[in-house]
Amino acid sequence: MTDLTSRLAGLQDIPALEVVVDAAITELQRSFLTTAQITASRTVMGLDRQLITDGTYFVVDCDGQMAGCGGWSRRATLYGGDHSPGRDAALLNPATDPARIRAMYTHPTFARRGVGRLILQLCEIAARAEGFKRLELMGTMSGRPLYETCGFMALEAIVDERGGEPVPLTRMGKSIV
Repeated sequence: MTDLTSRLAGLQDIPALEVVVDAAITELQRSFLTTAQITASRTVMGLDRQLITDGTYFVVDCDGQMAGCGGWSRRATLYGGDHSPGRDAALLNPATDPARIRAMYTHPTFARRGVGRLILQLCEIAARAEGFKRLELMGTMSGRPLYETCGFMALEAIVDERGGEPVPLTRMGKSIV
């Protein structure tokens, strides 16, 4: 196993992040979604530059290559990229609201090598340090096994049709107290 390193993403990382996001959406969902659903999922998934600006988005590198990315948010939007409809930048209250795990993507070359688990650990530590007691995320079918392994429980199954095809997702949560 090669060593993974992590760092906060910067705006200069956006071109490489977009490559990782595109590859993850295209390749890692093939066993779970139809081609039409993968295309539709691009409407509700993607990079959220607000996370980079907020300093809550991580990059994981492996042997000098970007292996994955993901972050957490103190804002109300639960999922979606910059272009996704229905975004809400309102700040959450750590005493009553769960922090959001957001925009997690692993390049297919590095799948199942600890990238996602490392990002989740970094997010949990950072959110707890800001006083959050719970985490929530919207899991894709391909991401759900990782989230369950890391202690997230299914809270609600939804189908997002904003992209023109039904994309199954699961809202999941975890206590971090």
